[in-house]
Amino acid sequence: MVDRPIRDWNGLTIPDPGIYVLDQAHKRIGFHAQHMMVSPVRGEFAQGSATIAIAEDPLRSTVTATIAAASLTTHHQDRDTHLSSPDFLDAARYPTLEFRSTGVRWQESNDAIALLARLRSNPLSRRGRPDAVLPAAARPSGKFLVYGNLTIRNVTRPIELQVEYGGARRDPYGQDIFGFSATAEFDREAYGLVWNVFLESGGLLVGKTVRLEIAGEAIHQAA
Repeated sequence: MVDRPIRDWNGLTIPDPGIYVLDQAHKRIGFHAQHMMVSPVRGEFAQGSATIAIAEDPLRSTVTATIAAASLTTHHQDRDTHLSSPDFLDAARYPTLEFRSTGVRWQESNDAIALLARLRSNPLSRRGRPDAVLPAAARPSGKFLVYGNLTIRNVTRPIELQVEYGGARRDPYGQDIFGFSATAEFDREAYGLVWNVFLESGGLLVGKTVRLEIAGEAIHQAA
């Protein structure tokens, strides 16, 4: 089946309104934090689900997500056991991490800024030939901010996800899908994950800031 645009919105091809769920075969829920203030330790959650309700006005869309705390892995058994213990996620007592969106904003100005930077840096533009570098129409921005609340260990705090929209199409199986990636940072101590060790040389064994890195595809659910 030939893929096709779903619908157009401000120059972007976006999904039709409806309910979409995270494709378990095409997802990654990753994170990293600094170790001994010199290098990142990376890991991921193997089990997680998300439901995305795309509205007629995409800026009124909503997202809910659940992550299984015990599915955490950094590919090191002792470290994984410690991260799942009461010192950190306490997965036995708090089995899930939850996200609920509260708003969406389109970062429509990003491409104009990037275009201006390219124009200024291109030598042709300084020779009186801006037409050589200025496209007929600037590429629309696929960047969004998704605001919401993240709950860890029964503590809920606001968080902001920077989302890069990847596009929408119909796959060879006749399913309407769209792709995305997202990043966010939060202070783990704000959620009660306060365990640490002070280093003799100064600083802390585990960084306070955790960076989330999420990517995946969402599939439309038939009514």
